[in-house]
Amino acid sequence: MEKKPYTPIIPELTKNAITVLERRYLKRNKEGKVLETPGQMFRRVADAIAAADLKFNEKADTAAIAEEFYRMMTQLEFLPNSPTLMNAGRELGQLSACFVLPVGDSMEEIFDAVKYTALIHKSGGGTGFSFSRLRPANDVVLTTTGISSGPISFMRVFDVATETIKQGGTRRGANMGILRVDHPDIMDFIMCKADKKQLNNFNISVGLTEAFMKAVEKDENYDIINPRDGQVSGTLNARKVFHRIITQAWENGEPGIVFLDRLNRDNPTPQVGEIESTNPCGEQPLLPYESCNLGSINLSKMVKDGQVDWTRLKEVVHLAVHFLDNVVEVNKYPLPQIAQMTMANRKIGLGVMGWADMLIMSGIPYNTEEAIELAQKVMHFINEQGHLASQALAKIRGAFLNFPGSLYDKKSQPPLRNATVTTIAPTGTISIMANASSGVEPLFAVSYVRQVMDNDILVEVHPYFEAIAKERGFYSPELMQRIAEHGTLHGLEEIPEDIRNLFVTAHDISPEVHIRMQAAFQKHTDNAVSKTVNFTNGATVQDVARVYELAYQMDCKGVTIYRDGSRDQQVLSIGKKEEKAVPENAEKEKTATKRERPKILKGWTYQMQTGCGPLYVTVNEDTTGLFELFTTMGKAGGCAASQSEAIGRMVSLAWRSGIQARQVIKQLQGISCHSPSGFGENKILSCADAVAKAIQSHMLANGGKVQHVKRSFLKGACPECGGIVEHEGGCAVCHICGYSECA
Repeated sequence: MEKKPYTPIIPELTKNAITVLERRYLKRNKEGKVLETPGQMFRRVADAIAAADLKFNEKADTAAIAEEFYRMMTQLEFLPNSPTLMNAGRELGQLSACFVLPVGDSMEEIFDAVKYTALIHKSGGGTGFSFSRLRPANDVVLTTTGISSGPISFMRVFDVATETIKQGGTRRGANMGILRVDHPDIMDFIMCKADKKQLNNFNISVGLTEAFMKAVEKDENYDIINPRDGQVSGTLNARKVFHRIITQAWENGEPGIVFLDRLNRDNPTPQVGEIESTNPCGEQPLLPYESCNLGSINLSKMVKDGQVDWTRLKEVVHLAVHFLDNVVEVNKYPLPQIAQMTMANRKIGLGVMGWADMLIMSGIPYNTEEAIELAQKVMHFINEQGHLASQALAKIRGAFLNFPGSLYDKKSQPPLRNATVTTIAPTGTISIMANASSGVEPLFAVSYVRQVMDNDILVEVHPYFEAIAKERGFYSPELMQRIAEHGTLHGLEEIPEDIRNLFVTAHDISPEVHIRMQAAFQKHTDNAVSKTVNFTNGATVQDVARVYELAYQMDCKGVTIYRDGSRDQQVLSIGKKEEKAVPENAEKEKTATKRERPKILKGWTYQMQTGCGPLYVTVNEDTTGLFELFTTMGKAGGCAASQSEAIGRMVSLAWRSGIQARQVIKQLQGISCHSPSGFGENKILSCADAVAKAIQSHMLANGGKVQHVKRSFLKGACPECGGIVEHEGGCAVCHICGYSECA
């Protein structure tokens, strides 16, 4: 069937976009009242960024430049990273999303890095670290004649510091931790997040080398190097280590991998330093103390009559590079070392969002050769035009201070204003604002269910699909509900075949296609590409191994995978789980007799500190055992108090019907809300979590044995709105309300 391009008319700012803006971006007063409209926010940002032109031309028409920036943002053709939208033109003025800090092998250097991390997180940024310089656990410490505790124990210090900083309620602290594969503690590092109880503010990746990958191919041993003295301290079998990385990634999605030698192969300033780490989502390699300023072009706005609008795309690329270079100039950096390094290299990262939308509007299925070819063509154009824009700025403003690096030949490479120009980042909340698909990811779902505050269930439908369904005459609310339950269009024969092929989702696409798409964009990207390879729950360890090997073969710079349901307690928001058949007499066999309440019971009351205030949990027992549970909030009334009361009633009913305490704990423990309290093992994630911990404390205090319950920190359903959570770039993001587990 002939492709039928379709460009639907969609409101510029959706209800979800406005919700995200009001909750996370718009200026507020001390009482929390919103003080600006979305249009005023864009005007604030445009004016603040355009003002940088005066530094290079006293007669610059900044009003005209600001108007171009304003139009580009309000038309949702380009959006900068979140800190720029939040902080430009405001007192804080910190506009960068990502930073890398060095971690040296001394107590002074380590705790300097912890302090700097806190300052960066307070300002709204995320941080990346390499812990490869730290001597291994149990190594000698000459100054104290003691032994080292190793990189992982110090990572926990960074994790607790991150947990403590709340970043003004707009962005959550996020870290990337990288360890070289030839570090003596590498096996412990690979397993450090296996129990999901620690380092939950970290994404972790193993830094792989070319020597290691060649040893994997040949099934050889490779050298382990002690960073304290650079001496060989042993050997490991490369294939066994690689298998451990793959198996653990299959288990819970981590660790990812980063090809360190490739990052440094493309390092534009090798004379300045070696790249050791990336930002939290892995797409931005940075030198120690560097920051990067990111922004994304909305490709769904670059389609006209089913074809790429190359003319407007060129205009937006040049304008966006101008915008991002101005961000470098007006940014208020959290540390003088960061200001110095960033101004000397002026790295920017221009990327894209809405790639899946562009394909749909062009009538091209994501999992086709035509899509791979268009990806290379589009990104080649953006990268080429981005470099031309940077060269044009260099003629007016001068090249970046550390130009030229060894990669540049003065005769063949004109001076650049920016050491790097392009990066493909996960677009998270800004793609919600733009009503666009995220980054270069495929659609996560065509239709999905969303639970709102009054417990009503709403069906969210992709706007392009809804528009096409209505135009082609197969739309119905019942069908949209079925799609949400089914999780994919695959197998739904009432939907035309060409539409089923066009609206493929992440789980309809083979892992090999995910990697090939990542490689297509990587081929024409200065930095790296954030992309999550999605696997079905039934994927094997060998399937994951194949993807990691393919990423290496296709010259990717790293890879992150996620196997559906591999995190404990994941609650999927799309698709129905298969239900086992229940015998007709099963209900009678399972019927329990509810115990009647005696007039007098003995009880214990536990005070639990939640994010909504103190919660008093009373546990009562009869002669048989646990009987009922009551809750009282320190401040009466409101949603938290009513939900806690409901939990108490249901727990009481369960106990009186014969349900064991450990089963109740298992259901409640680990449920998260927007306002947790405390940190570490004492952290209370929600009122439900507090009830579980109170029951657990009661059982332990009264001699009962409570089976330890693992807590899940990565949810399949958003803890704030109940919407669908997507795994992208090593992070979980809600595309309904903008909740993100990392910055």
